[in-house]
This record gives sequence, C-alpha cells and structure tokens, in this order.
Amino acid sequence: MNLQHERITELCAQMKFARLGTDWPALAQRASQSEASFADFLESALGAEYAAREERKRQTLLKLATLPAIKTLEQYDFGFASGAPRAQIQELAALAFIERAENVVLLGPSGVGKSHLATALAYRAVMAGIKTRFITAADLMLQLASARAQGRLTEYFNRAVIGPKLLVIDEIGFLPFGREEANLFFNVIAKRYERTSVILTSNLPFTQWAGTFADDQVLVAAMLDRLLHHAHIVQITGESWRLRDKRRSGHAPSGKTARK
Repeated sequence: MNLQHERITELCAQMKFARLGTDWPALAQRASQSEASFADFLESALGAEYAAREERKRQTLLKLATLPAIKTLEQYDFGFASGAPRAQIQELAALAFIERAENVVLLGPSGVGKSHLATALAYRAVMAGIKTRFITAADLMLQLASARAQGRLTEYFNRAVIGPKLLVIDEIGFLPFGREEANLFFNVIAKRYERTSVILTSNLPFTQWAGTFADDQVLVAAMLDRLLHHAHIVQITGESWRLRDKRRSGHAPSGKTARK
C-alpha cells in the first residue's frame, strides 16, 4: 500500500466510510479498465457505501425486532390455506398501512398461519427500514408488569411500545389477563392509536375478547373502538398446518379435525 492509499484509507476511517475504505481500490481498477469517468467512479463508490450502510441498518433493525423466526410471504402456502384472503394479504405486503398508521388484525383458528403472516409482514417492514417489534401478548404483559414493579413503566412505554413504527402482538386470547394486565394492554393500544401501526393475531372472534381481558366489556369496547377505527381485518379459515403434517406422518387420524 502506497502513501496515497494509506491517506485515503485513513480519511475513509475518519468519515466512517467502512465499505468505501475497503472497496475503493477494486472500484478504481474496474473504472480504469472500463475507461469510466471520474463521476462514474465516484457514483459507484458512494453507491457501495450507501448499500453497505443500508444493510447494516437492516441488520440492526432485524435484531431489535426480536422476530421468532425469519418468515416470508413467499413461503406461505396459499394452496393449502385456501381460507386466507390472498389479495388482501398481498395488498398489505406493500406496507402502505404502516405509513397511514393503520392496524391489521389476523383472526382464525389455531394453526392456519396467522403468526407466519404477522412475522412475514414484520420482516418485510424491517427490510424496508421500518423500526419494528414482535412480541407475544403473554411476554408483553410480563414485561409491562416487570417495568411497573420497577418504576420504569413510562420508560418502557416510550422505548418498547411507542418507539416502534410497527408493533406486532401475537397470540391474543391464548392466556387470560387479570384486571391490571387488561388495563395495561388497553394503554398499549390507546397510546399507539392514530400514531403508529399494530398487527394483532388472535384465535378468538371479537365477541369473545372480553373473556381474555378480565371480562371487562367496557374496556374491550373502548379498546376495539380504537383498534378497529383504522384497521384491516384478515379473517382466515381452514385446517391446522400442524395437524396436516401429523396426519401425513401417521400421527393423527385422517379426515376433518375439530379446530380450537
């Protein structure tokens, strides 16, 4: 490495151009071989740095999103899940609902892919550079209760509830909430109302949500009023994927199986 190369590398380090500092010699050689202009070389060098920064940003957002797994809409089996509204889901995949601060509620029996779709939409948002967080309803309640006990509830709301532009809450209705938990969950929905988007999944119809939220009909009515004011309701019907796989392996009887 000659002195000029060292100076360029040092300047790139000082300006935090990590990719440019390593890639510029190859880019310069390629530009020379193709007789590209100085402007062409500069554009390719800056483009490489920008792409690297965007990838680092996506990886950071992916880590912060705490997705349970990487799922995509392309992996979703619409052939089996014939009860999934494909056109509606593909429209949501454009993520315009996030820019409009609208919500998405995925309803349906266990095993039809609600969590897969919620995770896939969250992953797509992350890849688009949108700050996202994925959490189950049970874990959210545990974290809220812990923050309240430690006197950090406001801090937790600002960071984990209000902070993400998209908040995904999975498995509403799997576990019932007590009165205090129901109030905390209502505050989650209320604080995000008309500001940022929420995706919820539930195996229960709205008429049965009161049983999950301490049988408080008034609280549930107020929560649904805010949640559904600007919302896309995705109703999914069909058979459980897990039961299908068990039947294929011979571990479950064939034929129609009662759904939860």
